Amino acid sequence: MKITFIIVLIAIIVLAIWSIVGYFSSRVEQVKYTVIEKANGYEIRNYPAHIVAETIVSGTGEEALSKGFSIVAGYIFGGNIKRQSIAMTAPVISIKEGNMQVISFGMPSSYSLSTLPVPTDPNIKLVEIPEEKVAVLSFSWYYTDFRVQNMQQKLLDLLARDGIKTTGTLSYAGYNAPWTPPWMLRHEVMAQIQ
Repeated sequence: MKITFIIVLIAIIVLAIWSIVGYFSSRVEQVKYTVIEKANGYEIRNYPAHIVAETIVSGTGEEALSKGFSIVAGYIFGGNIKRQSIAMTAPVISIKEGNMQVISFGMPSSYSLSTLPVPTDPNIKLVEIPEEKVAVLSFSWYYTDFRVQNMQQKLLDLLARDGIKTTGTLSYAGYNAPWTPPWMLRHEVMAQIQ
């Protein structure tokens, strides 16, 4: 009886510590969007113009996401002409373009294109994303290519149901560090809309 109690207590403590670490490791700057409408199953947001660091990689969703993240993370961890660290932001965005994936994450709002240090890796570009209106479907637990594709199709079906036309490609957004507990993970699929 005592051994069972001790095992349960240890499990609770481990889960609590894991949750606390997951919570605090996900507290990074995000682009400050405005929710325009909460629809049945998704929401419509307006994102202001913002700057991203991006790279283009080949591979499937999960493989490309990992490869692209490493490249862009190299830039913010000092892979630039000033050898300057730049604060991590969320989310990491993945957009499929043919057999390639564009992987990016936003730069802190304190920077402009003229104040960001130039990347030393020629595969990284600093790009200003114009203001955009997007439909967003959020989900949790672990990332898989299959789940993301299903959620993207679900979002398209919901938009078609409501007569909303998309104008651009679909994207995936991941908000959390890999060690975040699955019940705290935040994923989104997004579609630009008119």
